[in-house]
Amino acid sequence: MRLWLSDDERRPDPVPARADGRKAVLAGTLAWGIALVACLVFREPLESAGLGWFTVAAITGVVLGLIGLAAVQVIRRRVDQSAERSTD
Repeated sequence: MRLWLSDDERRPDPVPARADGRKAVLAGTLAWGIALVACLVFREPLESAGLGWFTVAAITGVVLGLIGLAAVQVIRRRVDQSAERSTD
């Protein structure tokens, strides 16, 4: 087994796979939303145990997930627009 190949022996790099980041971000945001609902339902026991910050963490997760969803959508639009320009 050789660890190094010269450039003329290498196969070309594969085309990058197109992944849909929206599904991953949406799944994470939904998980934080479920955690937020659970924190709101069990607010009293959490606060008496000193874990009231869980609610703030869940709110932060939902907000960041929504921002991430918007960012992924903007990036996807830009990629689609650049792909359309390159095919013209």
